Amino acid sequence: MNHDLPRLGIDIGRVIIGGPAHPGGGDTAFFSGDEATMLATPEVPGSVETIARLVPRFDGRVWLVSKCGPRIQARTLRWLDAHDFYRRSGVARDHVRFCRARVDKRTHCLDLALTHFVDDHPEVHAAIRGTVAHQYFFGPQRRPVPDYGRPAPTWADVERLVTTTLVADSTPGVRSSA
Repeated sequence: MNHDLPRLGIDIGRVIIGGPAHPGGGDTAFFSGDEATMLATPEVPGSVETIARLVPRFDGRVWLVSKCGPRIQARTLRWLDAHDFYRRSGVARDHVRFCRARVDKRTHCLDLALTHFVDDHPEVHAAIRGTVAHQYFFGPQRRPVPDYGRPAPTWADVERLVTTTLVADSTPGVRSSA
């Protein structure tokens, strides 16, 4: 594996699947609703379209990395299929990883040599600190984003920040802090 190539990791819940935006009851609709209710959970605005533009920028080196138990893992996979996520985003079907604890995302980051990571949870970012060069704290944050990460309230922000790093990292003598 060439560890010099950029590689993107993306969380799923509240980053791609917009549970809190569900008209029938927020996250609980995804977690405990019947199949139709779960599948009706909307995607985070701009997520799939932005990921589809980023996949070619990373030459397909994009993975979804999510923390959940077996039941929610199965629901997540059904949601991704039902929303035609793989075709629409360009993310390879075998580029989905799951773990049972947030801190275990660090193992996936190391295993995949991820250089960029988008996640909404500060605990994940603390766990992957030092393993991923570009960390994006997605969505609203309760506390200020630490200096090792960048706030990315929307997918437009993610795209702008990630693109800046890709351009800067490919220009000799130029490094980006984005």
